[in-house]
Amino acid sequence: MDNTQSEIAATAARLVVEEGLEYGPAKKRAVRQLGLNARAALPDNDAVEDAVKEYISVFCADTQPRELQALRRLAITWMERLAEFRPYLGGAVWHGTATRLSDIYLQLFCDDPKSAEIALIENKVDYEARTVTGFNGQPVEALSFSSMSRELGETIGVHLLIYDHDDVRGALKPDSRGRTPRGDVAAVRALLAEGDE
Repeated sequence: MDNTQSEIAATAARLVVEEGLEYGPAKKRAVRQLGLNARAALPDNDAVEDAVKEYISVFCADTQPRELQALRRLAITWMERLAEFRPYLGGAVWHGTATRLSDIYLQLFCDDPKSAEIALIENKVDYEARTVTGFNGQPVEALSFSSMSRELGETIGVHLLIYDHDDVRGALKPDSRGRTPRGDVAAVRALLAEGDE
């Protein structure tokens, strides 16, 4: 990675941590903030994630661990409520780079794609439905809503990405770094227990 890409990654990391941006928009905004050509070669997400970890260790080491634990506890609450849809946690809350500005991303693996939406309606959850690109590169339905975190004293965005039940096999393949890209409720509880030690 060249110096320009490193600079973009560092600036994007600051935007991710301080403003809660996702990696893609953060990289594009970093290019603009740095006054670079819009066609500048962007760092990959692994480089941005490394820069986020570094930024957190320098500027947020005293607050981020508690915020991450609160987000993981809120994720478990929703995973338990949605247990029938085989939820998996992904994103920054799973990978440990989340702060209070991060959203929670749960991937549900359903026999009937509408069943999760019906469950939200039955539980009077006010949500917004949209289509996003899923982990397999295909469009998937996303149900987004806000949920109050009493620990953090603010509402957190929760996004349910709806997959077919058979997609779960591909969901557990290791990522480019050999890590499990998402975890079920037992795995999230294990991460919480590690963080509480």
